[in-house]
Amino acid sequence: MSSTIRRAQLGEAGLVLSFIRELAEYEKLTHEVEATEADIADALFGERPQLYCAIAEWNGEPVGFAVWFLNFSTFSGRHGIYLEDLYVRPSHRGKGLGKALLAYLARECVDNGWSRLQWAVLDWNAPSIAFYKSLGAVMMDDWTLCRVTGPALTQLAGSSA
Repeated sequence: MSSTIRRAQLGEAGLVLSFIRELAEYEKLTHEVEATEADIADALFGERPQLYCAIAEWNGEPVGFAVWFLNFSTFSGRHGIYLEDLYVRPSHRGKGLGKALLAYLARECVDNGWSRLQWAVLDWNAPSIAFYKSLGAVMMDDWTLCRVTGPALTQLAGSSA
């Protein structure tokens, strides 16, 4: 039994989207998934990709993924990784694949001189929180995530100073 972590390849947008849908189902957020296979293909493999994806395989079978993009810390003056999604199929949890995906991203940071690996976790997801803490992650309870979407985004875009 062996695991491999590799970059997603051209032609795997459908696979990535299937992981996104599985994650959304786990998080009870399927109603929020609007992405299409074409959207994912363009984001990962288009003319100027700004999104990256690693695939976790178990004996050659894709069983999980991590999707990330670069962020920037003005305090450190360097880029970092923002992990948007991390998911391993339930049938393959406990095999070290989640840790392997995070280690892969940590190596990306270290190898590129980036200052941080950062992500959000749902406050009800106690198993994930415990897992992340076991890896040395610090919960940033003093920060609140903000988001503007839909009509509020359109209204904000149309406002002036």
